[in-house]
Amino acid sequence: MTGNRAVLRLARASLRAHKRRFVGTVCAVVLGVAFLGGTLVMSDTLRASFDTLFGNATSGTDAVVRSADVITTAGSVAGTREPVDTSLVRTIERLDGVAAAEPNIQGAGQLVGKDGDGVGGKGPPTLAGNWITDEELASYQLAEGRAPRAPGEAVINRGAAEAGDLKIGDRTVLRTPEPHPITIVGLATFGGEDGMGQLTFTGLTRADAERFLTARPGQAASIQVRADSGTSQQELVDRLERVLPRGIEAITGEESAEENLDQVSGTFLTLFTTLLLVFAGIALLVATFSIHNTFAIVVAQRTRESALLRALGAVRGQVMTGALIESAAVGLVASLIGLVAAIGLAAGLQALFPAVGFPFPTGDLVIEPLSLLLPLGVGVVVCVGSALLPALRAGRTAPLAALRETAVDHSAASRVRSASGAALVTVGVVLTVAATVADPPSIPLTAAGAVLTVAAFVVLGPLAASYAVRALGGPLRALRGVGGVLAGRNALRSPKRTAATATALMIGVSVVSLFTVFAASLKATLNDTVSRTFAGDVAVSVPAFGGGGAGLSPGLAPALDALPEVDTALGLGRGVAKVDGAGQEVTVTDPAALARVLDLGTTRGDLDGLGPRGIAVAADVADDHGWRVGSSVPLTFADGTRTPFTVRAVYAEADLAGDYLITRQAWAPHRGQDSDALVAVAFKDGVSTSAGKVAVERAAEDWGNPQVQTRDEWAESSAGGIDMMLTLVYALLALAVLIALLGIANTLTLAVHERTHELGLLRAVGQTRRQLRAMVRWESVLVAAFGTLGGLTLGGFLGWALVKTAVASGDGTFALPPQQLLVVALVGVVAGALAALRPARRAAKLDVLRAIATE
Repeated sequence: MTGNRAVLRLARASLRAHKRRFVGTVCAVVLGVAFLGGTLVMSDTLRASFDTLFGNATSGTDAVVRSADVITTAGSVAGTREPVDTSLVRTIERLDGVAAAEPNIQGAGQLVGKDGDGVGGKGPPTLAGNWITDEELASYQLAEGRAPRAPGEAVINRGAAEAGDLKIGDRTVLRTPEPHPITIVGLATFGGEDGMGQLTFTGLTRADAERFLTARPGQAASIQVRADSGTSQQELVDRLERVLPRGIEAITGEESAEENLDQVSGTFLTLFTTLLLVFAGIALLVATFSIHNTFAIVVAQRTRESALLRALGAVRGQVMTGALIESAAVGLVASLIGLVAAIGLAAGLQALFPAVGFPFPTGDLVIEPLSLLLPLGVGVVVCVGSALLPALRAGRTAPLAALRETAVDHSAASRVRSASGAALVTVGVVLTVAATVADPPSIPLTAAGAVLTVAAFVVLGPLAASYAVRALGGPLRALRGVGGVLAGRNALRSPKRTAATATALMIGVSVVSLFTVFAASLKATLNDTVSRTFAGDVAVSVPAFGGGGAGLSPGLAPALDALPEVDTALGLGRGVAKVDGAGQEVTVTDPAALARVLDLGTTRGDLDGLGPRGIAVAADVADDHGWRVGSSVPLTFADGTRTPFTVRAVYAEADLAGDYLITRQAWAPHRGQDSDALVAVAFKDGVSTSAGKVAVERAAEDWGNPQVQTRDEWAESSAGGIDMMLTLVYALLALAVLIALLGIANTLTLAVHERTHELGLLRAVGQTRRQLRAMVRWESVLVAAFGTLGGLTLGGFLGWALVKTAVASGDGTFALPPQQLLVVALVGVVAGALAALRPARRAAKLDVLRAIATE
């Protein structure tokens, strides 16, 4: 017990005496914990806010009647259901316990703002539907004006009105996708809020909703039912199920609200939170290397102190425990500060996100205990875990041997390190390459090879540092003379320390490089796809971001086809169906004309003869299912109709055409709200692209003014989402790079303290303050350049593996963006110079006589 108290006292005294040594460690932990904690608090707040929002909006709905079958395709959240007959409303209203029932007609519809641009649609959908007159059943509540009563009248949510600079009495256009003139007669709220981010809603009369949003009158997405007082939701559902026809189901209002919450917030929130947690993990991984290096240096600098403790009777366990107690104390204090910063970060994001259109409902922050305890525990564990090896090293200090001068670092020459590193890099690279070029590529094996490759870079760090610093220091010696020579020798003095310092930056830069390469490769793949398969001259489409989901009117393609400049204008629509029992997206078009605007590659069979019961299938899909021309394939549509189709053609290139093609004649009996995703236009011989584009733009103005772009413009705009993703990634990874630079700064600060006597001697023999500052800065630049070079190499290799594994089943185009990678390299080197500003300034301020007198 006495020994334990002594260990505690020594640890406490050491922290008080050397607290400045742990400033960088504290900052690294604070940043990592703040990011992690802020993400969890923000996730809790979003979930609670959405829960309250949907609870308020649907509190009056006790049951929902809808189709029992749903077709779900890849990437679809809600799926597609068969519409219900609105005549069921009369049957439902006659049931005991029913107070009210109204059809809910809903579809895609984008408002046009005062400036002529679409409102919302940058991710969240833009919706239109019938205005439900029963105030308790309605999800949207009238806040200003009145409900729509006449054709062409509409109520819009107040958030959409503000975004589009619209007010009551204004006339505007609703695209469904055909443009319909409407007059705004009221403004509404959803669950007491003006809206939910950029999601917009336009409420129409029932007649207008049926005319604009359904294939035929008398159909609705669902029927909402309110119970009489005294009738529970489950009792109401039980009564409804007794009278509903086959294929129609009833669920409670609570179940419907939960489903809606999962669709709107569950999938989005899970993806968003997971993304942030991944980057929080990267930041903490980088912090781990920085913290480990700090404790390793501190333990090395206190070798004599540890030896004296051993000589005075302290056992290994006590010395090791003292070091771990210090790390736990640093981790605990830093994590507590990080938690306070996390709450502030979440509050700041809550205030910031609505300003940029992000759906972050207002309200108090919701802080669950786990969201505080988890980051606190992670911060302490990361700190203690990072200090474990240095603590073990401190415990092994020999009582007498440690009283001698500090041994020279021979880590770079370690045969065990060289052999193990070589083995790791060989296995990692070979496994990664083999898994990547396999047919099909193996994502798990590629990931395993990538992990081994990263581990090899870490193990071989000291060996690589000794060679890399010499190579990088060559030009420096020529440019900076003696100062450059000294900077290189200082960086080479401890290859293990240099490698450990650079590794944190290497991890950050490698992830930045990986995403940069991946994004450039995605763009190159998209460009190659368009160049290879798009045979038209211009593409007419809604913006990739901002289209609102309504698409293009099927009437646009015939209108453009009638232009004298146009040879072929062909619309490509999208539908859903179960193909051979599985939900799939089906392309709806005129296959006979498709070859004029798209290159489908080698085609077996006849695209001209599909008719109402024929289907064309991509070759890869046909091979997977064992289909050939003449095979029978059953299709089940959203309206419940199951129809056998015959494979009439098999085509090779499915990138733009999709995996399944049917005619509009086949789709017409089963369609819902019809739209095209793309209109491909080919001009007549002799018509220039510029002249033809002007003619198409002029004709398209009456159809919602969609984008008209050349082949290159269309490919570039389609990649706009990649640039947005990359910007977000850079912003999130900036934290990891900042933590790495704090590690470099902390290492240099500790090195300056360690080399105080040496620096004093240099000043005594004539080195100026300016030369001393330059020496420290160039040492930092060499370390940062080594880390940046390693990160670029590792990131480029892993980026290649990711592209070949994850993009188009190994057919993705690998592209190295030299300009972006050069910027990353320059930022890494410049950041290294900035990280040395404080250590260099501190070194230059040393008193010469006191520095020389330091042992």
